[in-house]
Amino acid sequence: MLNAKGYAAHSQTDALQPWDFERRDVGADDVLIDILYCGICHSDIHQVRSEWGPAIYPIVPGHEIVGRISAVGANVSRFKVGQLAGIGCMVNSCQHCDSCNHGQEQFCDNKQTVWTYNARDKDGSVTYGGYSNKIVCDQHFVLHVSGKLDLKGVAPLLCAGITTYSPLRKWKVGKGHKVGVLGLGGLGHMAVKFAVSFGAEVTMLSTSPSKEADAKRLGAHKFVLTKDPEQVKNLDRYFDFIIDTVSAPHDYNMYLQMLRTNGVQICVGLPPEPLKIAGGSLMRGNRVLTASSIGGIPETQEMLDYCAEHQIVSDIELINIKDVNTAYERVLKSDVKYRFVIDLATL
Repeated sequence: MLNAKGYAAHSQTDALQPWDFERRDVGADDVLIDILYCGICHSDIHQVRSEWGPAIYPIVPGHEIVGRISAVGANVSRFKVGQLAGIGCMVNSCQHCDSCNHGQEQFCDNKQTVWTYNARDKDGSVTYGGYSNKIVCDQHFVLHVSGKLDLKGVAPLLCAGITTYSPLRKWKVGKGHKVGVLGLGGLGHMAVKFAVSFGAEVTMLSTSPSKEADAKRLGAHKFVLTKDPEQVKNLDRYFDFIIDTVSAPHDYNMYLQMLRTNGVQICVGLPPEPLKIAGGSLMRGNRVLTASSIGGIPETQEMLDYCAEHQIVSDIELINIKDVNTAYERVLKSDVKYRFVIDLATL
């Protein structure tokens, strides 16, 4: 076993604190990564606090991981010691079902998707995430990271990036499309960057007038304050697509009315309550309400390569790991532009 150190919570009410633990030895198909940076996703907070069901404690969060390879197993041919690499939300799956064979490991038909932390691997061991100094992972779930980009800003691409890239690519969003992005946070700011890069006209939809300047800086062509009925009225049947990044309860029917005939609202936020949708909001115009969850390994690599080519990274605030609990409180107050990233050199 390999000695590792990180930050962990030992109960749903505990703060994260230093914790020494063990990783498995590097197997024939494994890659060992010395972690340089790890992003803080809102889902980390949900899981640490057992808000999505009982967590497996101690829990070491983190699934936006970038580092440098320090060892590889005998069967590993795609990676070499010294290369930069990343790990996102998954570290294993059955790897042979229809979904896995089609690059959709997050939907493994055999229900063997293994999440990067707070999960049981196929051997029964508990997975621990990126708020740590090293991680061992099956080579299939390791991603190449370009040295052309600022690594600090690359880390959140492993979740916030792929979560927004994937549905935009699935629906072939591009030149000639009008796209609304609902919510300007970790997901929303990446949705703006990708949609603009793909050639769409992008409108930021927000309840906060203070977000307008940042939305424009990120590339949004328009800004609409959704608290203003007159501005909302002007968007009737306007968009081809809406990327909905909001996890708090909100009026889906209002936004569906903004879609053109055959328009699509794509939910990437995860509200805590069942959605309330009027049938007419969908039927009047053959509108589609759908959702998307991260992306498979091939598409995540595609996204990283696209970002390297087009110089796209997340806007981040780099923190010392000792400040992680303060960062959690700030995330809950939406007081971050737009992703906290932990500098693991501070561990």
